[in-house]
Order: sequence, then C-alpha cells, then structure tokens
Amino acid sequence: MAHDPKPTSKLRLGDVLRVGASGPRARKTRTALSALGISIGIAALVGVLGLSESSKSALLEEISALGTNLLTVEAGGGVGAGDGELPDMALASISRIPTVTSASAVWDVDVDVYRNEFIPEGETGAITVVGVDTEIVDTLRGSLTAGRFFTDATKQYPTVVVGSVAAERLGIGNLDDRPFVLVGDDYVEVVGILEEFPLAADLDRSVLLSQEAAATFYEADETPSTVFARVLDGTIDETRDVLPGNADPGNPEEVTVSRPSDALEAQAAADDALTTLFLGLGAVALLVGGIGIANVMVIAVIERRGEIGLRRALGATQAHIRRQFLTEAVILSVLGGVGGVIIGVVATYVYASSQGWRVVIPQEAALGGFLGAIAIGAIAGLYPAMRAAKLPPTDALRA
Repeated sequence: MAHDPKPTSKLRLGDVLRVGASGPRARKTRTALSALGISIGIAALVGVLGLSESSKSALLEEISALGTNLLTVEAGGGVGAGDGELPDMALASISRIPTVTSASAVWDVDVDVYRNEFIPEGETGAITVVGVDTEIVDTLRGSLTAGRFFTDATKQYPTVVVGSVAAERLGIGNLDDRPFVLVGDDYVEVVGILEEFPLAADLDRSVLLSQEAAATFYEADETPSTVFARVLDGTIDETRDVLPGNADPGNPEEVTVSRPSDALEAQAAADDALTTLFLGLGAVALLVGGIGIANVMVIAVIERRGEIGLRRALGATQAHIRRQFLTEAVILSVLGGVGGVIIGVVATYVYASSQGWRVVIPQEAALGGFLGAIAIGAIAGLYPAMRAAKLPPTDALRA
C-alpha cells in the first residue's frame, strides 16, 4: 500500500514578515535601542550631506551674486627699485584698460577713530580710517544697511560711512540719533552703515571718508593702497597679465594682483574636505549600529533556542528559521533607517533655516541612507540567522 508523500512545509511572504516582526514587538525597549544605533549613523550621513549641500549652495549663490570678475591690485614685496607703493595715477591707468568695466581705490588715512573723547588713546578696536571714491560700493557690489553713501555733492564734506564690523565695535546700530565719531580731533557725522563686504573684509573694519575729504581735512596720501577692478567676463587671465604694467609701469614686479573670490572658492573646497571627514565619522557610527544589531540578534538566538526547536519540530525548515531571524534584523534596520532619515532631514532644515540658507536635501543622501541601513541590517543579521538555522532541533528543545 503506497503512502502519500509528506507535504512540504511552506512559509509565505506574509508569514515571514509576521513571524519576523514578533521578536521586535515582544522586546520593545531592546528594539528601540537597537534601531537608535542605526538612526544615529543614518542621521549623521543625511545631516552632513544636507548641511554641506545647503552651505555650498549658499556660498555658490554668494559667489555668483558678487561675481568672480573682481581683481585686487596692491603694492607687493617683489625685488626691485620701487618704494612699495602704487603710483598716484594707478587708478586712472587701470581704468583705461579696455577690459576693465569699473575701478575704485582705497587710500590710507593716518588718523585714529574713537566713539568719543572719553575712550583711552590707542584703544581703537583695530578700526582703521580710509579714503574711498564714490564708486567703490558699486564696484564691490555692496550695499548699505542704513543711511547713504558719498555723492558728488557731498564728497567734499567731512562725513563718514562705517563698515559692518566697525559699526558694531563703535556701538552704532542705526542712524536715528545722528551719531558722531571722533576722527582725529574732530567729531564727524556718520551718514551710512555698510553691509558686510565678502570680497573686501578690510573695509568691514574701517571708517570710510571720501577721498576728497580725506585729502582736504586729514592730509591723506594721494597714493592708493588698493585698487579694485571689475573686468569683462572671460578676460580675467589676460587682464591679470597687463594690470601690473599699467598700475606701475616702472616696477610691475612689485605689483600684486589677486582675485578675492578665490578665497570663497577655496572655502567651498575646504567644505568638501570636511564633508568627506564627517561622512567617514557617520559611516563609523553606522557600522557601530550594525554591530549593535548583530549583537542583539545573537542574544535573541540564544534566548529563543526553545522556540527554534519547537518550530523545527513542527516542520519549519532551516530556510524558514534563517528567513525569520534575517527578517527581524532587517526590520530593526528599517526602523532605524526611517528614524535616521527623519532626524537628519529635520536637523538640516532647522540649522540651514537658522543660517538663512536654502535647504538642500540630496535625494541620494536620504534614499542612500535608507538603503544603506537595510544593507547593514541584512549583513548584521546574516550570521545570527545562519546560526539559528543550524541549531539541531533536539538540542534546541532540550535547551
């Protein structure tokens, strides 16, 4: 008499998920702590990439707004017979270069500035006084937070405009009370407060006089210390080559030409290097989270040997046991991945918004972080799942 073959035990996908979720449901605290380890790593990765891209986006927008076609001309320290100063006619000579669209200059003024006469002599707060022409704000693409700049009608009179840092150090927040500062021996009215100059930080720490007033009232030198030149797009290199000869024909080797936007671009490159470093730290945190899941799963296998033996006795195969514990590890990592992505996105949004940046969350950061969490969980759960599957049913039941 023939016997019917014993039916093969089957475990459908829904059954795998249900059985795999039973462990995390039964041990909620352990599940939360295990998922937290993965969340920290994923949040670090998403946050670092999000903040890096948001910061870089703001920096690139700033560079684009300020332009990369600004050149700075100063007297350098080259070997030659020069006196280390630009000639009096340097600004006029540079302005005549065909590729230069606008040019402005700064003149040093040998005088100190104080908030009032009660400030001890020498405590200037590192604020300098300089003379400028009326076009310098346009050349540098700057703006004023309050007041007005010098015009052809007012440049003959001794009034000052203060840079953003100088205004803070002098305690001038607005012009409502018509503030005055002591320049040399005279009180001079403050008629304007400048926004920050990203491409000319020295002017942020300066009190500005018109060049005409500086020469008339403070005997300022007529030799410019710095000349700023805006050039046509695409002509940076050729203009840089001819600027020294035009600025100081007698000693071109003593003229230094630089591009201020290079510093901002270098900052963007430095941000990329720091991003790589922080990503490495985030990867380490993610690895630690994966090790935590592996440790939890190994403990779970030891604690549930009786359950494993009973399931094997009831017909579960090694593959079924392996899928159960692997699914459990993946569930832990999925919970951690979702939590980590949410934390990283929220942290990026809050910090970027506080800095006034446009919030940028790279899709590859969020999606890659989530998939990375799943991969880490699967790898971390592989060994415990195989160990559980290889337990002999009789030994498991005896335990």
